[in-house]
Amino acid sequence: MFCLKKYDVTALGELLIDFTESGVSDQGNPFYEANPGGAPCNVLAMLQKLGKNTAFIGKVGRDSFGELLRRAVSEQGIDIGNLIMDSENATTLAFVHKTPEGDRSFSFYRNPGADTMLREDEVDRSLLADTKIFHFGSLSMTGAESERATKLSVRTAKAAGALISFDPNFRPALWKDPACAKEKIGYGIGQCDILKISDDEIAFFTGKSNIEEGVRKIREQYHTPLVCATMGKNGSMAYYQEYKVKCLSFPNAHTVETTGAGDTFMACVLNYVLENGLKRLDERNLYEMLRFANAAASIITTKKGALRVMPTERDVRAVLQSALR
Repeated sequence: MFCLKKYDVTALGELLIDFTESGVSDQGNPFYEANPGGAPCNVLAMLQKLGKNTAFIGKVGRDSFGELLRRAVSEQGIDIGNLIMDSENATTLAFVHKTPEGDRSFSFYRNPGADTMLREDEVDRSLLADTKIFHFGSLSMTGAESERATKLSVRTAKAAGALISFDPNFRPALWKDPACAKEKIGYGIGQCDILKISDDEIAFFTGKSNIEEGVRKIREQYHTPLVCATMGKNGSMAYYQEYKVKCLSFPNAHTVETTGAGDTFMACVLNYVLENGLKRLDERNLYEMLRFANAAASIITTKKGALRVMPTERDVRAVLQSALR
């Protein structure tokens, strides 16, 4: 299925602090909790909980937040040998706000953030040559330096026979030009074997509000082997060869916020591919994959943050079992 390699998944990209709302002071001022975050490392943290071996490539500031992140990622068991501490640029900060409708908006402090300053010569190519799957997103292409490092990593991983995984993780506030964002997302989709993309991202990238039409447009242009479309409370879809499979979500009365839900879902998809391959999936396989991923994503919505609080396989199995009663 996969040749023998040290790492199951290596990811590159942003590692930052997510400040999430945590109550209000006596003076009416909001409290914020500093949660370690960043989509690529969230994915790796969940994979570690599922028993996989992972590594991270990225850069944070040599500051208190960067040190907090270094410790948090290391505590998850993720290999941080290629986590660079930057003495010149600060760690990126993100403030997560909940809208009255329950959605999220983001404010970023990143001009530039250390994550965008990762250079090509700082990438440890040996990690990429020794991984089964390389995972990345679009945010590492919001800076010229980190974009070059990202594309070098994709080329190196591909040359070594790794599968490529991509999640746009589109954040409008970090792009000066929507056309540029579409171009970089198009690059990622064009390189990947496994794509996770949300309903909002499908609409933005393809101009199609109908998910079916949007995914069809993506598949016709890029021929991506496995496309997973996430639809929030409406569940998820998987498109593979001639198969189209839908799985409903697992609504949770204890939901606090949705940060990390997509990353948790992505990790579970990659875990399924690692254990079953990407060549002989059928409708039953795809539904099983989506069901597990949806259940895991439901659990993470009951937590603040994501990286340090990913569910275990036992946690996910308990949700699946409860749904059968």
